[in-house]
Amino acid sequence: MARFAALAALLLAVAVGGAAAQGVGSVITQSMYASMLPNRDNSLCPARGFYTYDAFIAAANTFPGFGTTGSADDVKRELAAFFGQTSHETTGGTRGAADQFQWGYCFKEEISKATSPPYYGRGPIQLTGRSNYDLAGRAIGKDLVSNPDLVSTDAVVSFRTAMWFWMTAQGNKPSSHNVALRRWTPTAADTAAGRVPGYGVITNIINGGLECGMGRNDANVDRIGYYTRYCSMLGTSTGGNLDCYTQRNFAS
Repeated sequence: MARFAALAALLLAVAVGGAAAQGVGSVITQSMYASMLPNRDNSLCPARGFYTYDAFIAAANTFPGFGTTGSADDVKRELAAFFGQTSHETTGGTRGAADQFQWGYCFKEEISKATSPPYYGRGPIQLTGRSNYDLAGRAIGKDLVSNPDLVSTDAVVSFRTAMWFWMTAQGNKPSSHNVALRRWTPTAADTAAGRVPGYGVITNIINGGLECGMGRNDANVDRIGYYTRYCSMLGTSTGGNLDCYTQRNFAS
């Protein structure tokens, strides 16, 4: 009887923990990854062959809390949000096309390479600026200040920089991780600035200076489109407050 009770308790723990108990790969399987990013290896994409599934999993395994925290729905929503934002950052999609939200992970470097060279945007999150390269490098044990090209030549490093950015609060910005898990409580200053919990605040964290507080814009629409698609594929809801149209950015 004791053995059966122990087995029942174990099964209940797995059920309650859901995907979180089994790791990122139980939700983002290789086939799911391929379905979410069907054009990442398209001949039209400069990043073809770079963003491999194995590199994603290897990087995720170095951030134990990433995509493994909370309920099964929390896990799915966070992963949908991560891929929604990074797919926009690396999109090769054509605005308004039927397949607009199927072209994530097409690019691994900023096209113009004009923003803060040599620390221009690279990788899934388009890591930008010397400070971010320095902080990310310190966190993952790589000298990215001396060798920023590692972010666009080593796929595991590339994913790790994106996950570092996702998991790390900076200044008055919460971590995207905590926002996705609905663990962020706005301060009085956030409330006054219209920053409310939801996917829109993650957009504000990543690129609020160019996309937030200026009404409806194509970049927000693209981020939301990717996120909505991934939530549907993973079987979870998007939650509310998806845009940052009326939010002031964190630097204002």
